Amino acid sequence: MAFAAVFPGQGSQSTGLLAELADTFSEVKETFQQASDLLDKDLWALTQSDDGSLNQTENTQPIMLAAGVALWRVWQAQGGTLPVAMAGHSLGEYSALVAADILSFNDAVKLVANRASLMQQAVPEGEGAMAAIIGLDDEKIIALCAQAAQHGVVEAVNFNAPGQVVIAGDAKAVERAMTLLKEKGAKRTIKLAVSVPSHCSLMKDAAKGLSEAFETVPFSKAKTPVLHNVNATHFKAADRIKLALSEQLFKPVRWVSTINTLSDDFGAETIIEFGPGKILFGLNRRIDRKLGNICVHDNASLEKALKLYNA
Repeated sequence: MAFAAVFPGQGSQSTGLLAELADTFSEVKETFQQASDLLDKDLWALTQSDDGSLNQTENTQPIMLAAGVALWRVWQAQGGTLPVAMAGHSLGEYSALVAADILSFNDAVKLVANRASLMQQAVPEGEGAMAAIIGLDDEKIIALCAQAAQHGVVEAVNFNAPGQVVIAGDAKAVERAMTLLKEKGAKRTIKLAVSVPSHCSLMKDAAKGLSEAFETVPFSKAKTPVLHNVNATHFKAADRIKLALSEQLFKPVRWVSTINTLSDDFGAETIIEFGPGKILFGLNRRIDRKLGNICVHDNASLEKALKLYNA
């Protein structure tokens, strides 16, 4: 029974994440310490603090990378089998690349820290926004965003599940779009607590900076295929992987297509999410209820997954 591994991105963090697993498996804190040493900040302490620093982009991105990789290392140490393919949602794509041995963890930590900084610099805090739109079809959201943009930017950027799309852009344009989308039948419009408008065209300058950073980083041949957010396709050539990662900053996350590809093309019968929270778990259920679905985030969920997929 084949499975695919997926890794969440920003938004799945919460105070106290992975605390139970950290008490049981040394790999968790060791992974966080490795990242902390590279960035000269105590990432584990930030995950256990409720002072709000966990949700700052420059902290959240390396923390979520470390969380995904830590769980993958625990999985491997406990004899978990290899998936048929991997994917990550937005930032989670970097966790997948590390798990597939395409990127070293050290290089990924530095890249993700740089990515967070470039994204924040591209749009000053407060000038951009994101919102989840519930209950409208994709094409209608795309058309209404174009109507609401006027002289600003607002675009559909995350196709997360049927009837659930995230929009992003200039704060005022996002507000206009939320109002218009509600008028045109959206069941709910929910402003997201983020400091940058990810995956929209406002991130093109950040993508240029990230492309330059990729030039100094080695990318190895994948041991396991990793699907990319921008097109739900996997690549073997390093230059194609780098391009997909750069474009990911200003193009939509096609999560519905990704999950369908993992099932249809790779034969995955179960999706195992390696990361705190259950955001992808919820999305994946809405995309295809026939798929098995497990989120490994504590001792009980790890044990459940290992019973099914232990070498």
